[in-house]
Amino acid sequence: MRINWSGMSHHYYAVNRIFLFTAVLVILVSLFPREGKFKYEFQKGSPWHHEDLIAPFDFAILKPAAELKSEQNTVLNDLHPYFRIDEVVPAAKFKALSDMFDSAWVKSPDYHTAGEQLRLIYRDVTFALFDSVFNIGIIALTPEIENKPPNFKITVVRGNEAETIELQSLFTISSADEYVRISLKKNPGINPGFIMPLLENAIAQNIFFDAATTNSEREEALANISTTKGMVQKGERVISRGELVNSEKFQKIESLKNDYELQLGLSSKYYLILMGQVILIAISLLVFILFMVAFRHDIFAENKNIVLILLLITIMVFVTRVIINIDVSYLYIVPLCIVPVIIRTFYDTRMALFVHIITIIIIGFLVPNSFQFLFLQLITGIITIITIVNLRRRAQFFFTSLMIFVTYSVIYVGMSLIQEGSFSSIDKQTFILFGGSALLTLFSYPLIFIFEKIFGLVTDVSLMELSDTNSKLLREMAMNAPGTFQHSLQVANLAEEAAHAVGANTLLTRTGALYHDIGKMEMAQYFIENQTTGINPHHELTYEESAKVIIGHVQQGIDKARLFKLPELIIDFIRTHHGTRYTGYFYQMQVRNYPGEDFNKASFRYNGPIPFSKETSILMMADSVEAASRSLKQYDETSIDTLVEAIIDEQIEINQFLNSELTLKDITRIKKILKKLLMNIYHIRVEYPVENI
Repeated sequence: MRINWSGMSHHYYAVNRIFLFTAVLVILVSLFPREGKFKYEFQKGSPWHHEDLIAPFDFAILKPAAELKSEQNTVLNDLHPYFRIDEVVPAAKFKALSDMFDSAWVKSPDYHTAGEQLRLIYRDVTFALFDSVFNIGIIALTPEIENKPPNFKITVVRGNEAETIELQSLFTISSADEYVRISLKKNPGINPGFIMPLLENAIAQNIFFDAATTNSEREEALANISTTKGMVQKGERVISRGELVNSEKFQKIESLKNDYELQLGLSSKYYLILMGQVILIAISLLVFILFMVAFRHDIFAENKNIVLILLLITIMVFVTRVIINIDVSYLYIVPLCIVPVIIRTFYDTRMALFVHIITIIIIGFLVPNSFQFLFLQLITGIITIITIVNLRRRAQFFFTSLMIFVTYSVIYVGMSLIQEGSFSSIDKQTFILFGGSALLTLFSYPLIFIFEKIFGLVTDVSLMELSDTNSKLLREMAMNAPGTFQHSLQVANLAEEAAHAVGANTLLTRTGALYHDIGKMEMAQYFIENQTTGINPHHELTYEESAKVIIGHVQQGIDKARLFKLPELIIDFIRTHHGTRYTGYFYQMQVRNYPGEDFNKASFRYNGPIPFSKETSILMMADSVEAASRSLKQYDETSIDTLVEAIIDEQIEINQFLNSELTLKDITRIKKILKKLLMNIYHIRVEYPVENI
């Protein structure tokens, strides 16, 4: 069988998208645990709305988390830290002390005046004090015993024997030093100045914290704590329909749920569970595709948009899965509201809401208490989107972060009151998680910048910065080509109002209009709006050469824009604002002055392409109308009406808007806006009909 490669290349984008969604499906499914899901939803404090729940097998009742935590704390408080006596230290110090004593005695004044008997007395006192200190032991201060009371108990291990004693029973370096000083004062015939320095050098810590034994004992003690209390026999009624899910019932149902899901995951139904996960995630992705095709085909048409959205969804699912693996109690620190923030920044609110819903639905299969999770994240996501409907300043991210924290907190308090009916059940640490999630949402700011560069997308905030007329490039145009700069400002005003009238992106249109003629800066004197001296350099060129100069400003503008790293979305305005039209004046002059002469018409035509969006099409109309209006001999309603109609109709006739999404109704509305604005620019009053008196 022969493969039709040409057919596959023709459907490259379709094949590419199928591969992309399949890859994402595989990744998402791989992140899911291979365990079944309990088929009942339930909440503490709410009635049981399902049929009577009968235990399908024997299962143990898990202790509540608070009770288990309390038992663990009790065990840990009763567990004494382990310390081990080092037998090597005293032996080494004893030898060093013996050598130092002999050396010091030889150098002492008593060496020549006192006899051997005095030396032995001094030696006996020195070593007796040494032995008494090390027999008790000198403990090393560690965080485990710092600031502990004197009666705090520890377990000291000597060899294979362990003994529990109080801290006050042992020396520290300072207390051992004090003990020696007091003991020497009780021997009036002894010179402390000789013995004290020797013992100070010999005294050292010989009891050290044994972390390995302590941790081992702690783990063993915790392992001995039973996580269950009581049993439910197979066939026993767990809860009846309509019965209130109180704390006792909730714990039984939760225990059954855990055992049920564990048994499903370990049974022969593994592959059926996998199949179910594939179906559910595939349906979620399919709904996403259908939404894009039906309502946002413009976004779906570009693979980079699909990659960005699927990447965000996958990252959020991955991060949630990692946090659940670490500790499910940290679930609410995951900054899921980053998704609607980023999507709204690049697209619109409807897209942001839908992607957020798809994301939390998929994650809902991973987390416990799915209904609570979905409700909390859905409401918070909606509030997040509302706070950034008109995103014009980056400072709005801080307000959004604050609203995320407030929304999380209020909803959590409401849910806790419903379930427990008491403020005492509210966990303060959960608010810390909400605060962490809100703060992590601020990372959307650098992520937006990164995605802008990777995917070549432009945000409203970036457009606001680019449309600042004090930016370096626009200031350069104002200095080198002031006439062109003023023309661009007028075109930007016209195009922005026209874009608003037909529902196009006004900020994008305005920004594109400001930069569309930056190529004229290179040879500003060749464009009539910059000729202030009365000298026209075109008089020294042929019509074909002049056309080449005029046409060249498009490519020069593209090069200039790329040099200043303008986004491709803005460069599209530069390359399309003349489409594939002729340079009207020089083309007509060539035809008029050289009748019948054959010439290359292509040298008088712009290279295109023609506009391919509402915004670029609006710019072409506004640019042509504004430039032509400057040559009118008389400014009145009729002349402006005729000018606008003629120019735009000609553009339609030569197929400049074939790739645009503008309808004839849109174009009619744009004409009306342009006429009105031009009349305002040239201060034309509408003629009122004369009343017959």
